[in-house]
Amino acid sequence: MAKVRITQIRSTIKRPETQLRTIQSLGLGKRDQSVEVEYTPQIQGMVRKVSHLVSVKEL
Repeated sequence: MAKVRITQIRSTIKRPETQLRTIQSLGLGKRDQSVEVEYTPQIQGMVRKVSHLVSVKEL
């Protein structure tokens, strides 16, 4: 699997609880925080759900 860097670019203030939990399960929580993960189908689904809050770059 390819590795990707996921960066939170927008805040989770006033977002639905499901989006907040998705951000937390990705290992994020603060603006401009990044994580490097394997790009599995599960991660792809989570990124799609909060695509307006994160950016994804392939490593």
